Amino acid sequence: MTETPHHDVTGRGPVLLLVPGGSGHPMGLGPLTERLATRFTVVTYDPLGLAHGRLGGPVAEQRVADWSEGARRVLDAVLPEGESAYVFGTSSGGIAALDLLARHPGRLAHVVAHEPPCVTVLPDGAARRTELIAQLDGPGRPPAEGGSATPFGVFLARVLRPFTAYAPTGAPPAGRLTIGFGGDSRGQLLHRTAELLAERLASACVAFPGGHLGTLDHPVEFADRLAETLCSRARTSA
Repeated sequence: MTETPHHDVTGRGPVLLLVPGGSGHPMGLGPLTERLATRFTVVTYDPLGLAHGRLGGPVAEQRVADWSEGARRVLDAVLPEGESAYVFGTSSGGIAALDLLARHPGRLAHVVAHEPPCVTVLPDGAARRTELIAQLDGPGRPPAEGGSATPFGVFLARVLRPFTAYAPTGAPPAGRLTIGFGGDSRGQLLHRTAELLAERLASACVAFPGGHLGTLDHPVEFADRLAETLCSRARTSA
């Protein structure tokens, strides 16, 4: 029997799966989760188990498909039969959310992918990806394994390159996807990426509070915008 990936559940209401960014460690998302839990059953997915005692152990190079399939197994474990879930993913988690929607649309009511760094969709995407990697992953990278390992070190060593190479193919079911960007990111690389993704996938494109780390910097306002987005899209799709 395949083990259900690590996750935490809090709150009551419709199921909302959260897929964190970076290496999938949900650190710092407590205030966002607490706010959302007043309206949703919040299921926080930890794809590598880093918040559940596995930080410091060996980590293979990650695949988007593995994160999305793990998310599907989490939904199988928590979602009542015949119901569908909301999904929110940010950054690398947004990429996993896009792949989950492509693979298992029947399990999902609506997906919000916030600033997924699918930069290869841009006309100059290969060059932008090279620049992004160089900007983030320079000398002095924190370790990915051992006693001094950090979630950011895992992200740089095992997640950044394979995830930024991902590009969605095929349009999702109509009305089931929203691409989000930070209001403070306007004019920047991930804002341009979000706009082009939304155009390609025929989805809505919505501004959220803050920038790329809006979930951490403005958790209450971000949670309220997310809840409003999910509920309004659900009414539109009904």
